Amino acid sequence: MMSTSTKDPDALGSNVISIALICPEEMRRRPIADAVAELRGSVAREFSSYPELDDVPRLLEADYDVIIVELDTNPEYALDLVESICANSSATVMVYSARVYPEMLVRCMRAGAREFLTSPVSPNAIAEALVRASVRRPGARQPKKASGKMLVFIGAKGGSGVTTVASNFAVALAQESGQSTVLIDLNLPLGDVALELGINSQFSTASALQDFNRLDFNFLSRLLTKHSSGLLVLAAPDKYTEVEASSEAVERLLTIARQNFDYVVVDAGSRFGANGKALFADGTTVYLVTQVGISDLRNSNRLISELLKASGANIEIVLNRYTPRSLVIDEESITKALTMPAHWKIPSDYAAARSAQNTATPLALKESPISRVIWQMARTARGVPANAEKKKRFGLFS
Repeated sequence: MMSTSTKDPDALGSNVISIALICPEEMRRRPIADAVAELRGSVAREFSSYPELDDVPRLLEADYDVIIVELDTNPEYALDLVESICANSSATVMVYSARVYPEMLVRCMRAGAREFLTSPVSPNAIAEALVRASVRRPGARQPKKASGKMLVFIGAKGGSGVTTVASNFAVALAQESGQSTVLIDLNLPLGDVALELGINSQFSTASALQDFNRLDFNFLSRLLTKHSSGLLVLAAPDKYTEVEASSEAVERLLTIARQNFDYVVVDAGSRFGANGKALFADGTTVYLVTQVGISDLRNSNRLISELLKASGANIEIVLNRYTPRSLVIDEESITKALTMPAHWKIPSDYAAARSAQNTATPLALKESPISRVIWQMARTARGVPANAEKKKRFGLFS
């Protein structure tokens, strides 16, 4: 039924981690048991069958730090077992399987698993997972403070161009800063960040916001897609998906992102509703994207006067598709309507925008009047002069 192996401290430092390994099949269990045995500083107990759900409380009396569950013998029962363990214990639950597909990964994380290991599991993968588990133990470390800079893009109305501006700003910021940058598409349920950047994403914002109480950085990191610019992206669903994004869920997602990234860029669209409290926290920079039109300026005025100024957020006005020669409303009237001067004026450049759409290449990665302003915005966001020389990264500006 079980065997025990104990080693001296080594890979895990002075940490001794107690581990339960649950796998009915000897051939699937033995490689994991051997890999754990190689790690000095761990104590493993092997279970040659899945415990009954009613026996989970007795299993947890041993107060294991880590419980590793094999999925392939009986995936549905194994998931029920993982959920039961996670609901009743603070142990780090890891799962492993030879079959990896997105739906199963998401189900495991929603059940509460912290690690998904792919068979055959290498000793290095086990070691890294156990090191992460060791710092999750109660008292092992203090919660990280949310220190990343949050930059939220909202639109005065639909069609203002929020996604185009936010996506290209995030690309420019990732390259300009050279620091960790994530773009989160909260323009639900029909966000277009993935389309704008020409990427395909297996997971989405919906995956993060559903069952958000179990959301942590390990789960979030698995949902992200990396763009060629170095930007990490949490895209909106590629199909119409009704997502009940409560303010609490959004706040948790953004907090975890700010704890782990230097810059968090959010495309909030123009339908952010009750999530305004989570989006417009004190210290956040909010870019209000609008065009020069009566309805756009009226909406902008209401947002600034009734919501943004009271939030404590820093407000920057972005006039998009700006064509000064064709303006019917003069500059003085624009400033009066906005209650403040516009900070940025992104020119209308249909040819550049069409080319970016046709080639799935972000505007920020091509030279144009639009990209010049967006790079200036990115430099200012990181605290350097707007007209500083643009950094060249990844060979994209050669």
